[in-house]
Amino acid sequence: MIIRSKAPLRLGLAGGGTDVSPYCDEYGGAVLNVTINMYAYCTIEPTNDNKIVFIAPDRNQIFECESKPSIEIDHQLILHKGIYNRIVKDYNNGKPLSFRMTTYSDAPAGSGLGSSSTMVVAIIKAYMEWLNLPLGEYDLAYLAYEIERIDLGLAGGKQDQYAATFGGFNFMEFFGNNRVIVNPLRIKNWIKNEVENSLVLYYTGTSRESAVIIDDQIKNTRSKVEKSLEGMHELKFFAIEMKNALLRGEFEKFAYCLNKGWESKKKMSQAITNPLIDERYEFIMNNGGKAAKVSGAGGGGFMMIICDPRERYSLMEKLKKTGGKVMAAQFTEKGAQAWTLY
Repeated sequence: MIIRSKAPLRLGLAGGGTDVSPYCDEYGGAVLNVTINMYAYCTIEPTNDNKIVFIAPDRNQIFECESKPSIEIDHQLILHKGIYNRIVKDYNNGKPLSFRMTTYSDAPAGSGLGSSSTMVVAIIKAYMEWLNLPLGEYDLAYLAYEIERIDLGLAGGKQDQYAATFGGFNFMEFFGNNRVIVNPLRIKNWIKNEVENSLVLYYTGTSRESAVIIDDQIKNTRSKVEKSLEGMHELKFFAIEMKNALLRGEFEKFAYCLNKGWESKKKMSQAITNPLIDERYEFIMNNGGKAAKVSGAGGGGFMMIICDPRERYSLMEKLKKTGGKVMAAQFTEKGAQAWTLY
């Protein structure tokens, strides 16, 4: 028997950062995102040798130990270990499992596409398939959030786990006591096609440690730093505005909201942009781009660009000459999926 799963990565269109506590607990957060045809993958092969093996070829890491109820968390493959510990404790009566797990992602860590949280969702989804766990979409997303943010203490927000679980275009609202409402958006096909044909992803070639940026953002929120709070209030406003523009097919307003959101995001922390990103942004805007922003926490990773579809090929060719990786992306409808081979 082989169990496989995959979960889609996401683009944070607007409002990213307002899903991070304590901001969302105190003021409420709002995020607009969409999943794309890049994935985190997991394969579980149950074994009878009383061993646990984690293989992550994209990270050049392998971990192996005897089957036991809990694995000590160290610096290596901490997501895999944290998830295993929680699954065994809460869903397998503390009984150890014996298996071989292989995982990889279409995007590098620090890409700004939610790759870490998406991997957590993909791994949990595989366990759900294997152990027949009765978890709904909200349960899966919240469990992923809890393992990553509470059990493992990794800094970050809540949107990525819900995006990977639900899939598609979603407008998400975040409140105190970890209350989340996911509103799937019914975007007309012609609108989706137009946005997809206007979209360019540009990988700056520098991944970043999102936790550093998020810790700075949290500190600014707690200290009530006026500029940072103002930026987050604006981000939330433009997430709502962008959602409305998207539903109506108002593409110029969509691009306007993307640009304004990027300006607002830069107020949250000094680490969100840097000279390279600023330079690339100027280059994009001078070579056919209508709007651009860094996806995710900032500081590096993928830039998301909106342009006139007629200018897209030309812009992509020019960007290739700057040394970064350039690609188009398609939107996906489905969230995390799992299946079994007998």
